[in-house]
Amino acid sequence: MYLQKRVTAHEIPQASEPLKLTVPTQRPSFSAMVIIGPRGPGSQRLLLSLLLFAAWEVGSSQLHYSVYEESKHGTFVGRIAQDLGLELAELVPRLFRVASKTHGDLLEVNLQNGILFVNSRIDREELCGRSAECSIHLEVIVDRPLQVFHVDVEVKDINDNPPVFREREQKVPVSESAPLDSHFPLEGASDADIGVNSLLTYALSLNEHFELKIKTKKDKSVLPELVLRKLLDREQTPKLNFLLMVIDGGKPELTGSVQIQITVLDVNDNGPAFDKPSYRVVLSENVQNDTRVIQLNASDPDEGLNGEISYGMKMILPVSEKCMFSINPDTGEIRIYGELDFEENNAYEIQVNAIDKGIPSMAGHSMVLVEVLDVNDNVPEVMITSLSLPVQEDAQVGTVIALISVSDRDSGANGQVFCSLTPHVPFKLVSTYKNYYSLVLDSALDRESVSAYELVVTARDGGSPSLWATASVSVGVADVNDNAPAFAQPEYTVFVKENNPPGCHIFTVSARDADAQENALVSYSLVERRVGERALSSYVSVHAESGKVYALQPLDHEELELLQFQVSARDAGVPPLGSNMTLQVFVLDENDNAPALLATRAGSAGGAVSELVPRSVGAGHVVAKVRAVDADSGYNAWLSYELQPAAGGARIPFRVGLYTGEISTTRILDQADAPRHRLLVLVKDHGEPALTATATVLVSLVENGQAPKVSSRASVGAVGAEAALVDINVYLIIAICAVSSLLVLTLLLYTALRCSAPPTMSRCSSGKPTLVYSSAMGSWSYSQQRRQRVCSGEGPPKTDLMAFSPSLQLSREDCLNPPSEPRQPNPDWRYSASLRAGMHSSVHLEEAGILRAGPGGPDQQWPTVSSATPEPEAGEVSPPVGAGVNSNSWTFKYGPGNPKQSGPEPKKQTQVSFLLRRKGEASQPRQ
Repeated sequence: MYLQKRVTAHEIPQASEPLKLTVPTQRPSFSAMVIIGPRGPGSQRLLLSLLLFAAWEVGSSQLHYSVYEESKHGTFVGRIAQDLGLELAELVPRLFRVASKTHGDLLEVNLQNGILFVNSRIDREELCGRSAECSIHLEVIVDRPLQVFHVDVEVKDINDNPPVFREREQKVPVSESAPLDSHFPLEGASDADIGVNSLLTYALSLNEHFELKIKTKKDKSVLPELVLRKLLDREQTPKLNFLLMVIDGGKPELTGSVQIQITVLDVNDNGPAFDKPSYRVVLSENVQNDTRVIQLNASDPDEGLNGEISYGMKMILPVSEKCMFSINPDTGEIRIYGELDFEENNAYEIQVNAIDKGIPSMAGHSMVLVEVLDVNDNVPEVMITSLSLPVQEDAQVGTVIALISVSDRDSGANGQVFCSLTPHVPFKLVSTYKNYYSLVLDSALDRESVSAYELVVTARDGGSPSLWATASVSVGVADVNDNAPAFAQPEYTVFVKENNPPGCHIFTVSARDADAQENALVSYSLVERRVGERALSSYVSVHAESGKVYALQPLDHEELELLQFQVSARDAGVPPLGSNMTLQVFVLDENDNAPALLATRAGSAGGAVSELVPRSVGAGHVVAKVRAVDADSGYNAWLSYELQPAAGGARIPFRVGLYTGEISTTRILDQADAPRHRLLVLVKDHGEPALTATATVLVSLVENGQAPKVSSRASVGAVGAEAALVDINVYLIIAICAVSSLLVLTLLLYTALRCSAPPTMSRCSSGKPTLVYSSAMGSWSYSQQRRQRVCSGEGPPKTDLMAFSPSLQLSREDCLNPPSEPRQPNPDWRYSASLRAGMHSSVHLEEAGILRAGPGGPDQQWPTVSSATPEPEAGEVSPPVGAGVNSNSWTFKYGPGNPKQSGPEPKKQTQVSFLLRRKGEASQPRQ
């Protein structure tokens, strides 16, 4: 859809003549014609109103104006902004500008009123030469959005060039025998103007021999000729001089003149004559130099020198000092003398002369018209302007990237240019007007896939063979924040030793963003929440740039075994994008708690324990038991008991169980034994370095008759205990089997529900589980009821757990180097269980458990409980079930064949974890 408007500067329609205005409408099949009669100024105003009413805004429109050449600076050309439908207020914000390929400074636009005016001198002859049509093509470009309008300003000719002759004087030889009405062609004048301004009228000064005759050629141009009206007499008038004047058709008229000199020759009655009055030759451009053009043929009926002909030529059109042809004066053969270029001149007009050698010589004249055919010898030219680079990767399809114009100096099919673009790119070329194209986005961009495109625009003409040219455009894709930072794993696990120094680096998180520059600049932060009664930020912090996670305070395994939290990674884009990852920090135990002694009876904790032992007891009789607990876990809480030697090196008839703390006799007591023994028991854990505690036991040996009541009670109690023990064994085996089965079913059900349940928010809870730790030898060291805080991301708080935690013996190294894998238990262990007689506690073994071989190890059922109650042997250990229990114990035997071990403590192995639950409570695995 185009809007066409023609406005001529300084041109006012005549009121007396009807004026027709044709305005193409939006539909090509309809046009409106308005005929305005001679009604004076009112008709002119109506015409202008209709003209403005017919203009509308379009994506690509065309305006036509006209202006006379040599117009002064500031001459009004047209209201270009109004005619294009643009508001004056938006010219500056939308970067309104006018551009032209070669004549951008001739016309300019006033951005205040939108008027197109003459900026500098316009010379139509310099601009277009003798071309009948001369116009200046302008490109009007506005941004936001980008629009291109095409404006053609026709440059009209004025009579500013006078007609001129090539030479100041023309010499015409005329034989005195020339007959009346003989014609003598003169060289005509040339006028650089066109149209009416170039219409020439010749006038000859008064003389009696010649008159002027005008010869009109096919192209409507005129050529002056002298016609002899009176015979010449050389003896009377050897020479004639008169003035030839020329007047053009412009207003005002411009004139030129040339001096005509007539030389009267002696008698040579017959002049040479060509066989044709004119010749026409067609040549292709770019023919080789010295190519034959035509062979002229002239004849003279005279004889001798008067009949010998010499040929000559004179270039008529174009008027140029450059000679493109040569003629052989003897043969009349015309050849190429240079290179023919259709783009410079497509036709040449040559005047040929044939002159005889008589005295005086006579001449014959003819015209040779050489037409030049176009050859496809010019490569198309491609110009790329108004680049909008780089392109945002989220740019809409159809966004204009660049403006492209093509041209070819050839004509016809040789000058028709077709453009194409590199295939398989998300761009395309859209034709906007003749040889103008727009490079637009054809599909969506993704900078992460392709960050830049090298586009090649190919322009190919329609010649045969066709010529082509290319132009490259580098289109960069600007990044948009469309990718969130991503962690390599959604969850990480790290082990940190307790009592770490404040500010200790425990882990480094890292996220990668596929975007670029600030959109890929990742910063890290904690997802704040409560850990019990304290904020998470009081425990750990994360460096915003490096992602390093630091422990802000020493961690305590006894207070917090697991700290689970989330770290957020966000980029610096607008708007920012982010993602989270979960970090599980397991706090590993260190041996920072010494064993603590437990009271064996009310009021005996922290002091010496007194025991009365009859002298009649046999070997292996348990006289007392030392109980101690350690707040640590694993090896650090695995306790062993040693009996210190007596003062002076005296032998004492007592020993202490290495892992049970039971003091028993080593032989039968006799009268030689001292009545009082002070036993010093050293309680030591297995940490590095080991921590110790000391218990004092006072043993008094009494005769049998001194405590009959006590013995009687003890005997009765022993008998009752043995009877009760038989029943307890039966109940205990049934209870263990039932609870074990129930526990296995509960674990299977919980595992199935856990796998199918969606993840929940991390929750930190506190509970009061009973923690019982086991050693690598399979013995119990203590049972302790303590408040433990465990931070877990799964399920509700677990306050009823009796957890037996694995612990590794670690040296005080940097908190970043915990053991990567827990040590596994000895696969050659052998387990046996027995119940001892004389149970005085109300705690019964109505509980079941799972033997764990460490993280990731296979679960084993609780060891079988035997009904026999043998005395403990050397190397056997009987761990207590809990505080206050002194007779129920499990017995573990070591190694193949169950050899007894009473020597040094066994080699430390990986801790064995047990999980017990009170009877009747639901069982859940520890997270």
